[in-house]
Amino acid sequence: MVRYVLIFLLLFSVSLNAQSISGQAFYESKTTVDLDEMGAGRREMTEEMKKMVSQMMKSALEKTYILTFTKDESIYKEEEKLDATPINPGFRMMMNSFTPGSQYKNLKTGQIVEENEFFGKQFLVTDSIKSLDWQMTKDTKQIGQYTVFKAIAMKKVDPTDFSMARPKRDRKGKDEKENAEVKKDSTNFDDPMDMIEIPEEIEVIAWFTPQIPVSNGPGEFGGLPGLIMELNVYRTTLLCSKVVINPKSAEKIEAPKKGKKVTREEYIKIVQEKTEELRENFQNRGGRRGGGF
Repeated sequence: MVRYVLIFLLLFSVSLNAQSISGQAFYESKTTVDLDEMGAGRREMTEEMKKMVSQMMKSALEKTYILTFTKDESIYKEEEKLDATPINPGFRMMMNSFTPGSQYKNLKTGQIVEENEFFGKQFLVTDSIKSLDWQMTKDTKQIGQYTVFKAIAMKKVDPTDFSMARPKRDRKGKDEKENAEVKKDSTNFDDPMDMIEIPEEIEVIAWFTPQIPVSNGPGEFGGLPGLIMELNVYRTTLLCSKVVINPKSAEKIEAPKKGKKVTREEYIKIVQEKTEELRENFQNRGGRRGGGF
């Protein structure tokens, strides 16, 4: 009961400014990767390999995003910056292929539009904003000057969202004899897609503040009575490091226009078909990657 009174008071204190509010929120992303788990059931990674992979993963996954918002609209983009970390071009292309580009949300129409690059081809994906069944908790804390409240929801995972991939649990149960044979035979290539699985559903934890009365947040997330300041999704945490309210100058909010227009369902089908093609090429060529579209 107390938490609802607090939320009501905070909402009431800022409701007069809600209609004209605009701003920018800066989010820092952190993703944890268990390299020992990644190597389960396969050839063991040396410490040098782990260090190299860790550096590449850090460069690919630790980013800054900017959410430019009004009460009804927003645009969410990765902040452009120079990165001197050496990364294998193939690894960079793979990571970029599974990371959405600019994302536009219109809370009035319930529409989301995002730019996606999949193996060198640009797509403009349109979809409806998915509502989550948020459950409020009693937990509160401070993020900077803002009081935030904790909410939890379960989210169905897009079957093509490889950022959610994890090693298949049953690979840990392979017997020692089979593992020894794999290590001994250097020509034996595991199909990468056989090594991973994508969960059907994950828990999402959001910390939001009614002090900024917009029902928005990073990426596709929102639907709470206040801006999401921290978001925990599987292995990734997005933490708001700075908020600028009613900035003098900010990026114009408009839907992206670059790429072939497809629905979410059409895009999922394209990714699934291309992934299956890559698997076949990998198997036929002994582990070498296939061509483009």
